[in-house]
Amino acid sequence: MAAAAGIRVVPLIVSFGQQDYLAGTEMTTEVFWQRLTEPGAPFPKTAACSPSAFQSAFRDQFEAGAEAVVCVTVGSKLSATHRSALIARETMSEPRIHIFDSATASMSQGLYVLLAAELAASGANAEAIVAELERRRPDSRLYAVLETLEYLRRGGRLSGPQAAIGSVLSVKPIITVDDGAVETADKPRTRGKARERLLELLTARPIERAVVIHGMAADIDAFARELAARAGLDAASIPVTMIGPAVGPHLGPGVYGACLIYRPA
Repeated sequence: MAAAAGIRVVPLIVSFGQQDYLAGTEMTTEVFWQRLTEPGAPFPKTAACSPSAFQSAFRDQFEAGAEAVVCVTVGSKLSATHRSALIARETMSEPRIHIFDSATASMSQGLYVLLAAELAASGANAEAIVAELERRRPDSRLYAVLETLEYLRRGGRLSGPQAAIGSVLSVKPIITVDDGAVETADKPRTRGKARERLLELLTARPIERAVVIHGMAADIDAFARELAARAGLDAASIPVTMIGPAVGPHLGPGVYGACLIYRPA
């Protein structure tokens, strides 16, 4: 998807034991989920991109003829990646580099990037692109149902007391990202109630664009079709994609949901 839109991706790092991999390149999404669910597999850890990785990406873009660079990062409260991008820009003393903190992750970040690429293709300059991304912040949302909060807790994205609800029988927590932080949106009981509540939350406003995300979740195509039907959208307009190695360790297998940009209020 990124390649088709002419987007350069700076990968984060995922580690299994002592072995490090560049997420999405040295370790594909499919291989990641296979490793995560193997019996006895070590709990994976993630790390931010380095400033030097951003410097290399920025230089490549300018050498290829770019007038400016718009860099959309993982939320600064979720990862040190945003800080690495800022350090790279400061080190290069390059005013044509614009860093946008998405304040989110996964395909919520991705939808910002795709929107930015569309604006660039239409002739918008970097300043106008960043201004439009800022304007659309209130319209961006991510909701996902977890099988357990244990992976968020183990990854340090949720405290022990917050994760304790995941141990309650039949509770399927729905998470969101609010003001750059992971929050629990609701705590329905049973998978059926969680699915229904998730659809209610996702369709609370008219949807402009959406991507369904999951981590080896069952019946995900049926969920995508139901979301499209409730939102009054063509099912073909909603891609279904697996959550990548940089986010998957914090959510765990069975997670599913969607990233949205709502129509402006």
